[in-house]
Amino acid sequence: MTNLSHLIEPGAIAADLAVPNKKSLFQQLGQIGARVAGVDARLVVERLSERERLGSTGFGAGVAIPHGKLDGLAAVTGAFVRLEKPVDYQAIDDLPVDLVFMLLSPTGAGADHLKALAQVSRWLRDQAFVAKLRGAGSPDALYALFAA
Repeated sequence: MTNLSHLIEPGAIAADLAVPNKKSLFQQLGQIGARVAGVDARLVVERLSERERLGSTGFGAGVAIPHGKLDGLAAVTGAFVRLEKPVDYQAIDDLPVDLVFMLLSPTGAGADHLKALAQVSRWLRDQAFVAKLRGAGSPDALYALFAA
């Protein structure tokens, strides 16, 4: 399985982020998106929220992949957050979420967006990989897992 280093950089990872709810999580993801992709944080939150209204991006087992498309991006960009405590996410299995991989794509990146989403989904459905994400001690250790 190809690693995910082409989608995420070390500075796009947060470990043990404390947020009280999904709305606050999206605001933090907006800040990360602004920092790593050079886009407006409010626009990131808006796009993630718009997509979420279509149906939850929490696909079960404590994992979510919020995603959205934005003008001004050069390529598909990812960010990963491990939460300090799980939050209610209205996931398909009704379990709270503690692992979040955000994908931001250029507006016209239909096939690339879907390909990246499928690749991240495959990785995050691997129970052994997910266990390693939950056990990693630092953002650097988390990045090493995605780059392996």
